[in-house]
Amino acid sequence: MSDPQPASPASPAGLADLAAGTRRQVDLLGVELAEIDLLVAQARSEAGRHEQRRVQAAEKSKAATDRGADAAELAELGRQLVAATRRAAVMEAQVDVLEGKQKVLGRFRDSLAGEAVVLERLAGGGGASGGAAAGALGPASATEGEPGVLPAGVSRLLLSAQEDLRRDIARAMHDGPAQSLTNIVLQAQIVDRLLGRDAAAAAAELRQLVAMVQATLEATKSFIFDVRPMVLDDLGLVPTIRRAALERSRRARIPVAFESVGLDRRLPMDVESGLFRILDEATEAYLGLEPDRVLIDLDWSERLAARVRAVRDAAPQAEEPAAAGGASGRRRLRWGRGRDKEPEVPAALAAMIEERRSAEEAARTPAPIGLPAPAWRAIQQRAAVISVSVELADEGRDLRVGFEPGRA
Repeated sequence: MSDPQPASPASPAGLADLAAGTRRQVDLLGVELAEIDLLVAQARSEAGRHEQRRVQAAEKSKAATDRGADAAELAELGRQLVAATRRAAVMEAQVDVLEGKQKVLGRFRDSLAGEAVVLERLAGGGGASGGAAAGALGPASATEGEPGVLPAGVSRLLLSAQEDLRRDIARAMHDGPAQSLTNIVLQAQIVDRLLGRDAAAAAAELRQLVAMVQATLEATKSFIFDVRPMVLDDLGLVPTIRRAALERSRRARIPVAFESVGLDRRLPMDVESGLFRILDEATEAYLGLEPDRVLIDLDWSERLAARVRAVRDAAPQAEEPAAAGGASGRRRLRWGRGRDKEPEVPAALAAMIEERRSAEEAARTPAPIGLPAPAWRAIQQRAAVISVSVELADEGRDLRVGFEPGRA
């Protein structure tokens, strides 16, 4: 007798196996999320205690400095402040990391739970539903031996995308927060060496250390916002875009104005994420072309309409000096040998003058601010995934995005 063949993933038995496996993964994620909840609560409590100790240490150090305490006491208080600041910074970072993981796992668990419900319905339909299930699952559920295993080509694409994302995050962490933390450690060592020898110098270095810690915390929060803004999950699209506009404007030193008209509402998670990425990527691309300002508008009607526009104010037209044109200008391009005889400038010299003048005018002319082609292609691909319409107007200076809730 031949060995029993595994059930086809498109058959009711295969779908039931997939549904059961998905349910097990959902349960495991629930257990892990419960553990993370406890860790977040503990880390937040520890962070609060360390922050309170840091504040108390700073107050004691300031009071001791004001009353003119001796160097030994100032050194001890300085050590306590450095230790409390370091612990508070570490715990704050740990809370941020745990909360980020909690959000990601929560979304993944909810997505898997939804997939399990769909698979259970398809598995319980039998016969015709099995055929429909095969069509619904399509090539993404096709296997080459085991149910639920993606085809090799799709798996390679997913793994490649994951590795690219990990590489980008690792590079950003290495160049940003990790480098800042290294500088903080070096600064703390400097403070530690100065505490026993020069209390005044140690106090100055300590203030610099605290400033570095605060700057690193802000940079870490900005990095987390760029990777995945938590405010998008908590508050929605409008607060997230408003904060992103302020941050982009601060970095580029170019005004970014944001306006939302109408009563905003929550959208499906994938749509909110996709719309935010589209608007943020367009804003970043326009700012790279150095316009005078960027405008972001949201219109909350039955059909959500969004626009991102790059504006370059028209430069005032200065009057041309006489030397640049006109009769007097032409006279200055002549060699005067008397009032009645003014021979023309030689053709080669006149050509050189005109070439230089054209080059100067071209340098004064600002570059066009149409949306770059790579950014436009990326926006089109993202829009196709979440079923929103995108179009460019005004020679690429105006990106328009539309979404109808019924299309999601």
